[in-house]
Amino acid sequence: MSTRFPFTAVVGQQDLQLALLLNAVAPNIGGVLVRGEKGTAKSTAVRALAALLPEVEVVAGCRFSCDPASPDPTCPDGPHTGAAAEARDARMVELPVGASEDRLVGALDIERALAEGVKAFEPGLLAAANRGILYVDEVNLLHDHLVDVLLDAAAMGASYVEREGVSVRHAARFLLVGTMNPEEGELRPQLLDRFGLTVEVAASREPDQRVEVVRRRLAYDDDPAAFAARWADEESAVRQRVVAARELLPKVRLGDGALKQIAATCAAFEVDGMRADIVMARTATALAAWDGRSDVLAEDVRQAALLALPHRRRRNPFDAPGLDEDKLDRTLEESAGDDDDPDPDGPGGGGQPSPEEGPQGGDAGAPPGTGEDGEPQPAAGGAGEQAPARAAEPFRTKALTVPGVGAGAAGRRSRARTERGRTTGALRPRGTLTKLHLAATVQAAAPHQRARGRSGPGLVLRRDDLRQAAREGREGNLVLFVVDASGSMAARQRMSAVKGAVLSLLLDAYQRRDKVGLVTFRGTAAEVALPPTSSVDAAAARLESLPTGGRTPLAAGLLKAHDVLRVERLRDPSRRALLVVVTDGRATGGPEPVALAGRAARLLGAEPVASVVVDCESGPVRLGLAGRLAEELGGTAVTLEELRADAIAGLVRDVRGTTSRRAA
Repeated sequence: MSTRFPFTAVVGQQDLQLALLLNAVAPNIGGVLVRGEKGTAKSTAVRALAALLPEVEVVAGCRFSCDPASPDPTCPDGPHTGAAAEARDARMVELPVGASEDRLVGALDIERALAEGVKAFEPGLLAAANRGILYVDEVNLLHDHLVDVLLDAAAMGASYVEREGVSVRHAARFLLVGTMNPEEGELRPQLLDRFGLTVEVAASREPDQRVEVVRRRLAYDDDPAAFAARWADEESAVRQRVVAARELLPKVRLGDGALKQIAATCAAFEVDGMRADIVMARTATALAAWDGRSDVLAEDVRQAALLALPHRRRRNPFDAPGLDEDKLDRTLEESAGDDDDPDPDGPGGGGQPSPEEGPQGGDAGAPPGTGEDGEPQPAAGGAGEQAPARAAEPFRTKALTVPGVGAGAAGRRSRARTERGRTTGALRPRGTLTKLHLAATVQAAAPHQRARGRSGPGLVLRRDDLRQAAREGREGNLVLFVVDASGSMAARQRMSAVKGAVLSLLLDAYQRRDKVGLVTFRGTAAEVALPPTSSVDAAAARLESLPTGGRTPLAAGLLKAHDVLRVERLRDPSRRALLVVVTDGRATGGPEPVALAGRAARLLGAEPVASVVVDCESGPVRLGLAGRLAEELGGTAVTLEELRADAIAGLVRDVRGTTSRRAA
């Protein structure tokens, strides 16, 4: 077995280490979600934690790690009356991002269940992690239904497997740890709330600390065993402290004063539900036990809030997790009762509200030289770049879907053949059978019963009789936004509305688990402002800072979109694309800009891409250029006013793109 990097040798990640250790002391806190940029020792610290956990007593030979002192009465390997016990190290089990549901929860041998009537159960990763650690790297990339199963098991302490009327239940109590890089996409707020604690990690900007990180890593790489031996005493001390804290935990007193502070804090920060209060109470109690105290103090409540509340403060998907520490200190002080003096240990001192910023230039006044109707700029020069307009308030849109039935990654947008969903038919299994179509299996086996010598009531089955259920659910798509940022769109009120509309569609893409990309065009060229990614937060940030001004190279924007889609088809051929062009349809700059834009649109229209054009033209006289562009793309046009009025669903519920025409 390879020697792991010691937990105590990790540099500069005190909050991460504390959160992991608190869960080691009190696993009922609910686990840890570690968010941060790549290369910040997230995985290293989690993998090193297992060495600090005490040994566990298990029933010898039990695949589910039952406790001999109180064995699970429903254990599939039971009953365990009088069974021998053995001690072993706590396990750390890793769940791969591409794992199937059967790999996670276990699978029944369906062939034996049908032919012999026995529950032949093959345990999954939840069984292996019982009474240990279950680690999910890149948890934000895990399919939603797997995250739901995972968090349900963690909350209930048990896993249930249901397959065609055959049920198995087993204990699944584990310390759940997930790591993620927010740049690659966020977890839904509902799933964020299910993690007990969250820690934000980042690389240190202090040169001395960075030097120490490199020095320790190089020493470990040169001789892992010798490096681990140097930290053996520190590791042993932390392990003993975990054991002592576990023993002290039942004796820790959570007084009414501390409970009042917890309730007041959760109310002040307007967190949903009561899970935050419960997690804070458990975390504060664990902090007291970790420090060797039998009473919970205000400092424990404050630290618990910093670990348990930031990810529960997100009021919409584009909000960054965080906590106002000045507000936290004021809330704790006000709810402390007779404590009139400010907390001398509170951070930041003073706690005075920051004055409003004075005028800084930047946003003062209207942009000069821009006509209200956004006339195209003259050929020589054009308008200069203008400060980014703020996006209008986003609104709810209804689904834009790609026509036909795909086979992409699970999501919530377009119809697709998936592992989950309604059953639409049966087919011969390719590889391992995962979803049995019982009626089709019986129908396939029935004509051969006499030839197989059937004499009793049982059905004589062969492997060739088994049929896989074909299911239809929903997939996530690639939604590629092509946004006109030229001078003709630069009137601030109009650009604000345009950004609000795109932000609304981004919010919809977030909820439907799509990948998104952003192409912008202005001046003389187009650029990929954001390559296709699962992080719609990044797309929203790029949109917010998008400057405007200059000519309208519409053809360049469409050709750039064509290049992006071509590369993405090679990278992920099963993910279908939806093109959303946001423009007034004008094309200026260069020789024959209108004709060139038409040729680019027809090139895109020949591809298997569904498209919709959001027409941003305003004013009493409209040229209908966006509608013409939609026809050349083989898609649908909808005006900005109709989009803002929430009427888009009735117009483009199924985007009638080139795909549907070619299928006809």
